[in-house]
Amino acid sequence: MTPHTPQHPLQAVLFDMDGTLVDTERLWWEAVEQVAGRPLTEDDQPDVLGRSVEHTAAWLAAATARPAADLAAELHREFADRVRTGIVPRPGALDLLDALAAAGIPAALVTASPRAVADVVLDALGADRFAVSVTADDTARTKPAPDPYRAACRALGVDPAACVAVEDTETGVASAEAAGCAVLAVPSLAPIGTAPGRTVRDSLTGVTVQELRQMVAPELRVMSWNLWLGGSEVDDHRAKQLKAILESGADVVGLQETGGTSAQELAEALGWHHHRAGENLGVISRHPITARFGDPDVGFYGAAGVRIAVAPGREVDVWTAHLHYTPYGPYEFAFDGLPAPELIAHEELRLTQMRDALDRIAGSSTEGVPVVLVGDFNCPSHLDWPDMAWPVTKAAEDAGFADSYREAHPDPVAEPGHTWSPIHPVHEDGSGRPEPQDRIDYVLHRGLTVRDARTLVTGTPRPWPDVADNDWPSDHAAVVTTFVLPAR
Repeated sequence: MTPHTPQHPLQAVLFDMDGTLVDTERLWWEAVEQVAGRPLTEDDQPDVLGRSVEHTAAWLAAATARPAADLAAELHREFADRVRTGIVPRPGALDLLDALAAAGIPAALVTASPRAVADVVLDALGADRFAVSVTADDTARTKPAPDPYRAACRALGVDPAACVAVEDTETGVASAEAAGCAVLAVPSLAPIGTAPGRTVRDSLTGVTVQELRQMVAPELRVMSWNLWLGGSEVDDHRAKQLKAILESGADVVGLQETGGTSAQELAEALGWHHHRAGENLGVISRHPITARFGDPDVGFYGAAGVRIAVAPGREVDVWTAHLHYTPYGPYEFAFDGLPAPELIAHEELRLTQMRDALDRIAGSSTEGVPVVLVGDFNCPSHLDWPDMAWPVTKAAEDAGFADSYREAHPDPVAEPGHTWSPIHPVHEDGSGRPEPQDRIDYVLHRGLTVRDARTLVTGTPRPWPDVADNDWPSDHAAVVTTFVLPAR
């Protein structure tokens, strides 16, 4: 099925200059040492690194009794002379600027240096690489105040929350974060600590546009998959499961019918984290698991969950559930002709299991942490049957969960999203009756934004019972949803 893919939310990348794009922080340090007439120490960093010429001149004036205006002029001269002869782009800086240009994402220069110095650097880097430049001359206050970054965003017509600022000093980071930007910190001379909404890297080398997009609005791709008795009905099932997970691009997979060991074995093969719950349920995640929820000795049916750390300060709870398979409503409707009241009455066991799962989720939830509930519910959705209020999915909706597949594909006729069953075109009792095809596997969520959702089956599975050589090692289709985490 064709996923819907809205525009990526990253609107612009805002670069500090000194020490971030070009190796001028060292030149500035040397210029201050020359004017100060002494070597600088670590104690001097707060008044030198990331600071404007005027700030550092005032600081020197207080210590030397020399006029601040004279010191500022001398600092300008010493720094500009060094910049003209010693500009060296930081590793990875030009590659990242080129990648942003290729992706159509504007870049801005936001510096506490004066316009005269910034223009020298812009000429060296290529002024056409930047849509906007903001210097110490352009705002009433400079870093660590938010004014420079806010001015750049206004000039670009973008939302600070949709921008990444790239900085190398605590002063610059404070400015960008006060403006509301996500921050990629690449420390030059002094370390920078981690914090929510902040990513710290040693270098710009290897930084990709996709990583920057994730910093603005981290994505999480969630897969729900019933492995069908661990996959044992299909030859070489473990390798086929790994291939399907990798090709799906999933970050976390909620599993049902694991056969006991599948979650651990898949996670170990992928180098991922995992949680095993009983003999049937499991979660595997490329992101670290920070907490585990639910009864670890859950029976064949039930629910289990984990909390994963998607990005610094950004966590999501992911639960997987498996509900009882009998009586099966689509059979009773198609084969037995039962009316709606009887069909709904027969959902009582699954409804009890769903309510138990929802109670456990409520008991472990933390305010501000989104929740995803995936699973094989073994029942249709009230969103797909206009005249049938299937109570299990309705209970999840009443608890605040939205159906990601139906958000992405609102029309159940145009996009039915069937997950049962890619290997059962006819009923397996030998009668030749068509097997009711339906959507009984779900990725539900509370607190996220759906970017796309799709069902997944690889290859063209042969029908039951000739399934041993199938590429797809399950009797269910998987459901894969890409979410965007909420703004910080």
